[in-house]
Amino acid sequence: MWLAIAVGSALLFGLAGWWMKVSQMRRGNVSVMLFGLYASGTAGFGMHAAVEGTIDQLSDYRIWLAGIIIGAGSALGNALFMKALDYGPAALTSPLTNMNIVLVIALGTLYYGEKLHYAEATGIALLLAAVVLISYKKQSVPSSVQSRWYLYVTAAILFFTFRNAGLKVTEELGLSSAPILFIGYALSLIWFAIPLRKASSSAAFRTGLKLGLLAGVFSYGGLQLYAVALATGPSNLAAPIFATNSLVVAAGSILVYKEKLNRGQWAAFILTIAGLIIIRI
Repeated sequence: MWLAIAVGSALLFGLAGWWMKVSQMRRGNVSVMLFGLYASGTAGFGMHAAVEGTIDQLSDYRIWLAGIIIGAGSALGNALFMKALDYGPAALTSPLTNMNIVLVIALGTLYYGEKLHYAEATGIALLLAAVVLISYKKQSVPSSVQSRWYLYVTAAILFFTFRNAGLKVTEELGLSSAPILFIGYALSLIWFAIPLRKASSSAAFRTGLKLGLLAGVFSYGGLQLYAVALATGPSNLAAPIFATNSLVVAAGSILVYKEKLNRGQWAAFILTIAGLIIIRI
């Protein structure tokens, strides 16, 4: 059962990333898009917590502490992911930001004693090989652009780790995910509401808000299912499956927007996808 839930979480969360990519391609305002994402996401987690009867856990300081940490990881991770899309192809950026699964697997294996199988170790090796290949492959773009892309992708990986690994930690502590994610998304909503004062009501504003609200619905569904998968299955398997959400963004970017990758990038893309798939198996 947990396997189907994990696959569903990857599909839904992948659609959230896809609508973020669509917003970028349609020149939607990034700040407005992220505000919309956290607005609908906050509403989703709030209603979920109310329905399941865990909204009263908001009186627990541990829920607030976890919400702050996980929310910061989500907000900063998404903001950095959008910046990375300005400097590199989404078909490669999205899978690489999911490299945070290596750290989540390490947490489950080393700290919680979950077994690391040979296939997972092989998949991790392929992911690391992809990073090395990208780092040493000469590109036809200025080195300053490459450096910014590497910086944003690396930072996004680290902050997304706080979100994904944080949900594992809170699950082990017996804390409900819905109120935690409600706090995390609500705080992120406030954070991204601040730049709205400078955003004019224009086509970019409307595009960003509409697609952000849509992305938030799928973000809520994907993360909530991911939390359930962590609660019912091993994290060092649920996390890699969840990470395949990047396939939705990568495939859409190549098929719909005709993104082109050079040989080195294609090799890195194939290694990344192969690593994610092998870890999942």
